[in-house]
Amino acid sequence: MTQPGRPLVFVHGLWLHGTSWGPWEEFFREAEYTPMAPGWPGESDTVEETRRDPGKVAGKGIEEVVQHYARIIRDLDSLPVVIGHSFGGLIAQRLLGQNLAAAAIAVDAAPIKGVLNIPPSALRVASIALRRPASRREAVALTRDQFRYGFANALPEQESAELFERWTIPSPARPLFEAALANFTPRSPARVNTGNKERGPLLLIAGGRDHTVPVAITTSTRKLYHKSPAITDFREFPDRGHSLTVDPARSRRPAAGCSLPGCGPYPAAPLTRLRCPQFPVLRSGRRPASLHARACLATTPCFRCPGSAR
Repeated sequence: MTQPGRPLVFVHGLWLHGTSWGPWEEFFREAEYTPMAPGWPGESDTVEETRRDPGKVAGKGIEEVVQHYARIIRDLDSLPVVIGHSFGGLIAQRLLGQNLAAAAIAVDAAPIKGVLNIPPSALRVASIALRRPASRREAVALTRDQFRYGFANALPEQESAELFERWTIPSPARPLFEAALANFTPRSPARVNTGNKERGPLLLIAGGRDHTVPVAITTSTRKLYHKSPAITDFREFPDRGHSLTVDPARSRRPAAGCSLPGCGPYPAAPLTRLRCPQFPVLRSGRRPASLHARACLATTPCFRCPGSAR
């Protein structure tokens, strides 16, 4: 089946359900992409069902999740853009490194193999599972207080409580153990092909107030890509936490313009088209799905979000 626009695959991380990408899917659909947000293997269709039967996701590791999304991508008519959050950001990098994505955006991405700088706040969040070795084979749920610290510390308490009730699910603890041991495991599933010269562009996004994946982790990740001439860009949003992808008032599209900090309204005049091998489907005179608000792929030499403070 031929798709009307470039496919776009969203990959969530631990403790959020796939349906949490709903506003992003709507946003990109209006921009003429074909978005989808399949859950992790074993994940039920709804938050409520997943909470009732967490055993379905228990024991799933990074490699199983990567292969799950790889199978989905191989059934598409063309390579998608992949946008991942948290462990989904690690998975997005794995897929891009394996040339299974045209481009990728990793938002608050979990540390890949080679990242050595793990701040105390990240260890505190990971310890939810790591302090009990037996939990490796289990699904682990967050308490309301743990969610507030790990995800929603940059939000008002009421918004944190609403997000907790709406989106959180039990998730497999195994990826946390695999990431924690990555630098001691030669063939770790957290290893990414950062030296790939042929891959598409990568945008790394970090929240400046993120406790789960502090900015130090993302900047360390970026340094691991220095041997590749492929495009790797970085953007930090200083006032955002790990809940960046689901912040209520911040994840909704404004009446006009870019929804992220540092961006203003789009101009009335058509944007200039430049050459871009990754996104030839973008047409002159159209407002692009900038992969810096729609996660700003102004990292490519195609279109630059006109309000961007880059």
